[in-house]
Amino acid sequence: MTTTLIRGRLLSFKRAPLSLTDTDSYAYEHDGGLLIEDGVIAAIGNYAKVKAEAPESVEEIDHRPHLILPGLIDTHMHFPQMQVIASYAGSLLEWLNTYTFHEECRFVESDHAARIATHFYDELVRHGTTTAAAYCSVHKASADAYFAEATRRGMCMIGGKVMMDRNAPQGLLDTPQMAYDETRAVIAEWHGKGRNHVAITPRFAITSTPGQMQAAQTLAKEFPDLHIQTHLSENHDEIRYTCELYPEAKDYTDIYARYGLLGKKTLLGHAIHLSDRETDLLSETASVAIHCPTSNLFLGSGLFPLKALTRREKPVRIGVATDIGGGTSYSMLRTLDEAYKIQQMLGERMNPLETFFLMTRGNAEALSLSDRIGTLEVGTDADLVVLNAASTPAMTLRMETITTLPEELFLLQTMGDDRAVAETYVAGKAMKQRLDG
Repeated sequence: MTTTLIRGRLLSFKRAPLSLTDTDSYAYEHDGGLLIEDGVIAAIGNYAKVKAEAPESVEEIDHRPHLILPGLIDTHMHFPQMQVIASYAGSLLEWLNTYTFHEECRFVESDHAARIATHFYDELVRHGTTTAAAYCSVHKASADAYFAEATRRGMCMIGGKVMMDRNAPQGLLDTPQMAYDETRAVIAEWHGKGRNHVAITPRFAITSTPGQMQAAQTLAKEFPDLHIQTHLSENHDEIRYTCELYPEAKDYTDIYARYGLLGKKTLLGHAIHLSDRETDLLSETASVAIHCPTSNLFLGSGLFPLKALTRREKPVRIGVATDIGGGTSYSMLRTLDEAYKIQQMLGERMNPLETFFLMTRGNAEALSLSDRIGTLEVGTDADLVVLNAASTPAMTLRMETITTLPEELFLLQTMGDDRAVAETYVAGKAMKQRLDG
């Protein structure tokens, strides 16, 4: 048995905070101890108490004065888009057709997919992200590379082979039958292997014919416990075109409802421009709207009404994500900083307790995985991030005047990036220091 005792300031959320002064929403230990046995949290509390109950031979790692939280979680990414991040385009559809689809065609090559997978996971670890939900390309080789690398690193990851049979280059098209067969093959080979979760992944209604949507519906019926991920209402032109392709549907959301693709494990990227009817439907089906702030700003798609969606009579479940490569940073700190600014533009406030809840337990709940990740509770997987709020000269200077935990969190959110991540642990194993060599 491998046993490690990690010391530092520990922060873990119990529920969503109601206000900046809601100290009951989280657990904080100024001098905390976290005992890890075989990748699982075995004990947590005051360092002296945990130390007294630990085996005499336990390995100790002291991260004081840094802050230790559950590993950060990203609920929407595109694994094949690493090399199109920062591509100049005026809108979503222009960006897809000019850059993204052409880049994704390269993932038919297993060697290329494997190479990018290595870089993809390196960036996650470097930025303190220990779990993500990602789209692969239409090629099974891309999903194989994605899950093989996740298995090698022992990371808890969600992913899926994209299904798309129209409105894309020939090299990115499958058929309804091929999409069904290859998704089943990915499920058989990877779902439940290590910490992998396979998602049924029709890219969005524009790139899937009714026949392919039926194939996705069949998969959802055959594998009701799997995640489903797709896109919804990101851009006005996208919405208009989608509704033209499915004229029988009441609206964009109704397309997915007609094919039985809404539910508590359905992850809907963007979901910015929704009618009251659509918002009610998401609430009633417990589907998750995924906010992608840096992508929405970069592509000019719109301002996601996060606060309005969560406080309505029928609230909508929310996740927050980087949306690499439409998004502009791998960092969840940078991502939530932009989410904060969007709410400011909408006349709303997001306090730093809320943002750190979203990055950890909130996103774990959005993924229906909070029993395993997103907290520092005993029995959960020991995925951790160690944050240094004095990681740059400017942050060090600001820290001289900070006196409260929320102030420190807000500094990390506002000025932090991968340099603020002192270490990333995956199932109890330190990963970033070994990556930085």
